[in-house]
Amino acid sequence: MNSVLNYLKSLLSDGDIIVVAISGGPDSMCLLDLLLKVRLHKDIKIVVANVNHKLRSESDEECEFVEEYAKKNNLDYQYMEIKEYNHDNIENAARVKRYEFFNSLINKYQAKYLMTAHHGDDLMETILMRMVRGSSLKGYSGFKKVSDMGSYKIVRPLIELTKDDIVSYMDKHNLKYFIDKTNYTLDYTRNRYRIEVLPFFKKEQKDVHLKFLKFSEELIEASNFLDKYVKELEAKFKTKDGLIIKDILELDDFLIKRVIQYELSLIYTNDLFLVSDKNTKLIIELLKSKKSNGYVNLPNGYVAIKDYKLFRIEHNIKENKYHYIIDDIVKIPNKGIIKKIKSSDSKSNYVIRLNSKDIKLPLIVRNRNNGDKMEIKNLGGTKKIKDIFIDEKVSLGKRKDFPVVVDSNNVILWLPGVKKSKFDVERLGKYDIILSYEEEK
Repeated sequence: MNSVLNYLKSLLSDGDIIVVAISGGPDSMCLLDLLLKVRLHKDIKIVVANVNHKLRSESDEECEFVEEYAKKNNLDYQYMEIKEYNHDNIENAARVKRYEFFNSLINKYQAKYLMTAHHGDDLMETILMRMVRGSSLKGYSGFKKVSDMGSYKIVRPLIELTKDDIVSYMDKHNLKYFIDKTNYTLDYTRNRYRIEVLPFFKKEQKDVHLKFLKFSEELIEASNFLDKYVKELEAKFKTKDGLIIKDILELDDFLIKRVIQYELSLIYTNDLFLVSDKNTKLIIELLKSKKSNGYVNLPNGYVAIKDYKLFRIEHNIKENKYHYIIDDIVKIPNKGIIKKIKSSDSKSNYVIRLNSKDIKLPLIVRNRNNGDKMEIKNLGGTKKIKDIFIDEKVSLGKRKDFPVVVDSNNVILWLPGVKKSKFDVERLGKYDIILSYEEEK
């Protein structure tokens, strides 16, 4: 324990603000006790972040204990209660809500550190679970002692200790803590590793947690080296709209996988455990497929998109519905502009001429609906908007907000810049409405 205390003393300086996640269990109360010991020597500010998950009857009592402990020791106490879990995976949903709370406190206090009480046993469990589930090189490494988040750092000072080390310290110094009884049920995957798997490793090697820590650090070093190389590669075929798929697929299979995993790591900065081998495999299969476009659903509402020649990852591709009456000028969500104009010599698809007698006013611009069809000029039949987008190679990214001009009977008249309907009139004197469309430059 002295090594952890010395580490904290060397890490922290006068004026530092630390947000520390405290549950009332032995791990977090041990960390808090050590920070209080550091405060005897350093002018630091400790903010206690306490989350009530409301999943156990004892939760309220534990939170009351943490609050009283914080006030007794002149610590800032911040409380958050999770009222509902809108997710099938409660453990993941709780983690997301916890870190949203922690991040809000980091911003509120302008804290330099977020500290959690993850220890050596936690690291072993995480590594083993990911090995069985499948992950990336960085994912297999578990978690680091220090994670640089840019404006602050996540520090896990107890990573070199075991659970037994922590409990022994707490009992030796008669420090109060609570035990979460759900930690001893085999209903949870992590508990099964903790109860059934870890004892075997510890029996084989007393300090096995340190071996896992070394393994983790080696993987992190290797991953960082490869990421640096992949980043240099990526810069050669990156555009503002995504990565050029042809360039990716010209790489060795190992490097293709590393490029995808690198892109995923940029999105799931501290949540890489959410992404499995299966996600990476499905993305690579999509990129190698003959499909011109498509997407793979990823955790937390992200999607990996193949958009003709480009690949990118973005947060969902749901369409934000809009519906505007066209007056003199309309600005639409894709940042395009539709105007009523007096004259134009253009014969392109960026201008349409209409006869008000052929249609029902007012005119409306909206985005597409499922099943939309259009009678294309000079085609002699109808065609689905979806198929027009495919034929004209309109990217998936543009489709969600793409303007569709209709009359008040919902007859599709125009896909600005792409196709005009049979209602476009070219003969002078036969039209009394002219619309133009400009895309953002």
